Amino acid sequence: MKKGRFSEAQILGILKELESGVPIGDIVRKYGVGESTVYNWRSKYGGMHESEVKRLKQLEEENRRLKHMYAELSIDYRVLKDIVEKKL
Repeated sequence: MKKGRFSEAQILGILKELESGVPIGDIVRKYGVGESTVYNWRSKYGGMHESEVKRLKQLEEENRRLKHMYAELSIDYRVLKDIVEKKL
């Protein structure tokens, strides 16, 4: 996955500017991002504090690891099941 140019703290700062009344066109030009990017940030990070964003990132990473573990275990299960069926 591509790493963004902006940290979560910077994104929150940009969103606070937007909430304070700065027009989105000015924000887009100032930071060199697209309007859709700002709207996506707002939908994902809107109303969050920095500690909440860090917790969100931790949960996303944990979820990714758990999905990976599940995929490996399901493959192992399928292989073992095939071996048992061949023996019978």
